Amino acid sequence: MLNVVVTDPPRADLAEVGKLAAYGVATVHEAIGRNGYLGPGIRPIQTGARIAGTALTVLCWPGDNLMLHVAVEQARPGDIIVVTTTSPSTDGLFGELIATSLAAHGVRGIIMGAGLRDTAELREMGFPAWTANVSAQGTVKETPGSVNVPVTVGGQVIRPGDAIVADDDGVVCVPRLDVGKAVSASAARIAKEDTNRKSLADGQLGLDMYGLRAKLAKVEYITAAEYARRAGEAAS
Repeated sequence: MLNVVVTDPPRADLAEVGKLAAYGVATVHEAIGRNGYLGPGIRPIQTGARIAGTALTVLCWPGDNLMLHVAVEQARPGDIIVVTTTSPSTDGLFGELIATSLAAHGVRGIIMGAGLRDTAELREMGFPAWTANVSAQGTVKETPGSVNVPVTVGGQVIRPGDAIVADDDGVVCVPRLDVGKAVSASAARIAKEDTNRKSLADGQLGLDMYGLRAKLAKVEYITAAEYARRAGEAAS
């Protein structure tokens, strides 16, 4: 692989990316056609955090966090660090000390495809993190990898400068050039959900609101007595 640090990747417009945080992962994921979700394996170490920012990608060797220190050098305010390794690794590549350095450079959080540690300290300092693994196992700083190259986390290809949205439901990636469309689509989805929510609160059934009754054409509504009679016949 190439050992490179790309110093000037184009980033999505941070003001537009920030709008996605208001909608959250589930809404954005649905709004963009159920794409970009990193899956249930990437989970938050805290509750209540919701962030959006631009991806600064890091490719490390297993058990080696050298390139995370390079990522600090390349970080800009509004970035979210997205880390994976060249082959599977659960080691704790990231902890409170690197988080302190990243926070000083305006980084909003980290998405870890390997492992991290110091979870109590990260929660206490308010540095949001989502990870595939939590592990006390430490790492070395020996082998060069890459920064700001495409990486794959949770089955999704993430390119430097893409938009990342993360909250209690997980993480979703929006391609850099699609952020504007994602904002518009998310706003439209929220407006529709607001209308539906009012209808449900007024007592309308989802079966009618969503036009689901036709899907139940082969379902027969029967009384408990009739069910018991048929069950008894079937057992005899």
